[in-house]
Amino acid sequence: MRQAFTRSVGIVLAVFGLVTLFLSSSVIYDLFGIRAKEGNYVLFVVWANFLSSILYLVAAYGFIKSRKWTYKLLGVSAILLMVVFIGLIIHVKSGGIYESKTIGALIFRLTLTLVFSILAYFTISNYSQKD
Repeated sequence: MRQAFTRSVGIVLAVFGLVTLFLSSSVIYDLFGIRAKEGNYVLFVVWANFLSSILYLVAAYGFIKSRKWTYKLLGVSAILLMVVFIGLIIHVKSGGIYESKTIGALIFRLTLTLVFSILAYFTISNYSQKD
């Protein structure tokens, strides 16, 4: 039962990682005209999302294979997103241009990353003997 749960979470995380990878790389490399649709995006937030998407995909593998390091990897992503959130607040306070949806999206991504990290810690780390 626990193994089916961790695999399911891994699949959800993989989908989330792939969507994040697609959207962030589309803005960075101006694919499919997405950059114009995003409006006043903040480039360092997009890059952080891109890096997090790679971490999500590796962590999805960790979930599926029940690897103990999964929660640490997601923790690194959460720390990255926290630092970027602080940077975004500084950017906003200093008069930088941004889309208001960026703040909500970053809070959502950070919360979801923390939830995945906590799930990994309690479902894999405490029960698995695999590295």
